[in-house]
Amino acid sequence: MKLLLDTHIFLWLISHDERLPLPMQESILSLDNAVYLSIVSYWEIIVKYQLGKLPLPQPPELFIPIQRVQHQVDLLLLDEVSVSQLANLPPLHRDPFDRMLICQALAHGLTLVTQDNQIAAYPVTTL
Repeated sequence: MKLLLDTHIFLWLISHDERLPLPMQESILSLDNAVYLSIVSYWEIIVKYQLGKLPLPQPPELFIPIQRVQHQVDLLLLDEVSVSQLANLPPLHRDPFDRMLICQALAHGLTLVTQDNQIAAYPVTTL
């Protein structure tokens, strides 16, 4: 399975947060699955860090790449195919970062790992 981590799921994973459900954690850590963090999530993390809404032990441009490698999470770049999905995406969710994650999941056949119930309203596979 190919998994795309929602931003909060990645942050919970790297911080060993108890809010990350065990079945999700097991799927993410399974060597049978390819796991991705979107460049969109990386962007969101930097924005929230700069606004003082997300404390991190190091600046995100240092911390996030190290954590991705340590947790065997690949980076998913934003491409034209993903962005074009936005034209057909209904406006059910107002968060532009989440909307683009949905587009990437749809464009690339990824399962979006999230605890955001609003995302379930979209025709995207979630875990």
